[in-house]
Amino acid sequence: MIEPGNVFVISAPSGTGKTTLVNTLVDHIPRITVSVSHTTREQRPAETNGINYFFVSEPEFERMVRLHEFLEHAIVFHHSYGTSHRWVEETLKQGIDVILEIDWQGCQQIRRLFPHAVSIFILPPSITALAQRLKQRNQDSLTVIEQRLADFQETTKHMSEYDYIVINDDFQSAVSDLTHIVLASRLVRHRQLNKVVRIIKHDVE
Repeated sequence: MIEPGNVFVISAPSGTGKTTLVNTLVDHIPRITVSVSHTTREQRPAETNGINYFFVSEPEFERMVRLHEFLEHAIVFHHSYGTSHRWVEETLKQGIDVILEIDWQGCQQIRRLFPHAVSIFILPPSITALAQRLKQRNQDSLTVIEQRLADFQETTKHMSEYDYIVINDDFQSAVSDLTHIVLASRLVRHRQLNKVVRIIKHDVE
């Protein structure tokens, strides 16, 4: 019998380094993957459809919402994002942990569907460091950067809703923190019950 995988929700203000941290985590731990979200925003030059996101039109996204194909969906910076219900369920059944890189709105929806989901909020070392990262990555206009910095205040109001907070000051330390959270979450009591029952049953027999 395959034990279903865990659901991990990881949220962060834009520019915190969340995606790089998550990709490094996945490369170093077996049986864990990242859910690829659907989005209506435009594809960036360095992105690949089906790997970074599934890029869809507004009408297609709205059709998927009507058919209840998303576990969660939200509007972030005027663009829609959604997580495929079927893909997540099928992946979990294979015993593979799934990371959802979503915002606090999506996290609230996921916690209702998966009460045991583990939620992690990633912070930059300071808002000044965040501003520097947003400018250095050269992906957004100054207007968009200002919007993202303003959103930082709103986003961080929801930190108390998360199980863990990781500060991405030193990259390797942040990766280590995430690794420990994932590995420890695989050992919590409710996930070990089936194994314990089999051990006890075998001893009795």
